[in-house]
Amino acid sequence: MVTTTYQVQGMTCGHCVSAVSAEVGAIQGVSDVRVDLATGQVTVTSDKPLDTASVRAAVDEAGYDLVGE
Repeated sequence: MVTTTYQVQGMTCGHCVSAVSAEVGAIQGVSDVRVDLATGQVTVTSDKPLDTASVRAAVDEAGYDLVGE
């Protein structure tokens, strides 16, 4: 298992957390997504390292921005 933390910008409420969790959680191989609204950190556990472009696309689909990477 691999755990990676990403910084997401633009989340302001519980709906934001749900949207990001659902989109990132749908990436193949992802087993857990934890979103900290206060810090904007999204911690993803997966069976192998994730392609950052896939995570960026999922976060974008949810309506938010992946910072850095």
